Amino acid sequence: MDFRLSDDERALQDTARKFAREVMRPKAAHCDEQSLFPREIIQQSHELGLLNMTIPQELGGVGLSHLAQCIVAEELSWGCAGMATSMIANDLALLPIHIAGTKEQKERFVRPFTEKFKLCSFGLTEPGAGSDVAGMQTVARRDGDHYVINGQKQWITNGEFADQYTLFCTTDRTKRHKGIMAIVIEGRPKGFSTGKHENKMGQRASNTVTLTLEDVRVPVANRLGEEGDGFRIAMETLDNSRPLTAMFAVGVARAAMEHAIDYAKQRVQFGKPIAELQAVQFMIADMAKDIHAARLLSWQSAQLLDDGAKNTLVSSYAKCFAADMAMRVTTDAVQVFGGYGYSKEYPVEKLMRDAKLIQIYEGTSQVQRVVMARELLKG
Repeated sequence: MDFRLSDDERALQDTARKFAREVMRPKAAHCDEQSLFPREIIQQSHELGLLNMTIPQELGGVGLSHLAQCIVAEELSWGCAGMATSMIANDLALLPIHIAGTKEQKERFVRPFTEKFKLCSFGLTEPGAGSDVAGMQTVARRDGDHYVINGQKQWITNGEFADQYTLFCTTDRTKRHKGIMAIVIEGRPKGFSTGKHENKMGQRASNTVTLTLEDVRVPVANRLGEEGDGFRIAMETLDNSRPLTAMFAVGVARAAMEHAIDYAKQRVQFGKPIAELQAVQFMIADMAKDIHAARLLSWQSAQLLDDGAKNTLVSSYAKCFAADMAMRVTTDAVQVFGGYGYSKEYPVEKLMRDAKLIQIYEGTSQVQRVVMARELLKG
């Protein structure tokens, strides 16, 4: 096993790191404080090829490997996790189309994102169905060549600004996961509306809204796969996206560690920099080893996908370990800063707030443990 990056991967890493350092970071604190959606910055990422990373070359995309996507995700989240979440949301929404779409559907629903800057959203979670995906209440009723959809979706990234939505709904609530289907909604059809932007604790630069569907008519031709395929498509999508989410945690934690190291070298107590105190040294050492371990787990889960292998178990390892690690590291970074760490004048409190969400979205740390146990016990 060789963990060294290729020359192309290092060049990509450098490009993403420069963008994060020079474009994202200077605006991150302001966007966080004001809860502003940085559309211009995300558009710049599109121009650099850092958006829509999953789109293959035959559809006009850059067609990055899963490992390369992880490399980019770490750098973007190092710049700002909220902005990075809005950037990667396009990939999350397009993944189900890659997984289950026909050739014609891929041309219709994917290629336009390579031709101009556009945003799309992934609609799985509902007000009463988060971890329990099979409990969703959004219903699609067949009416000739259309489905009539009613329900609500919650915590939808980029929902206010999206041009396209990959939505999951059920044709029969009593069937639980066997009744779920995936369908693409173009634009804003009659009966489709978005709620107010959520006032979140962290990742405030990412737009998050509720979607409401009232008798929304969507062509049957927009369905991905067959009725009942939706749960499988959603789970396969999450297998693909978990390495990226894990790398968000790595990027946030790395940023916190770097701030903690810089501050520890400058802050003098008891007549010397606190970096010379063993208590602080041990905290920084633990940060570094856990970040490194999370990165390797995430890379492995991505490499499995690139090799065409199933990554459900290892991607759950990666997402769970990395998310919990980021919460520990950012909390310890605040501790290294002491009272200053608790102030919004310093960067680490934002990172701590950003890290918390990674333990929740794309499957909570508790749900990841359920997935691990299920995979291990079934052999």
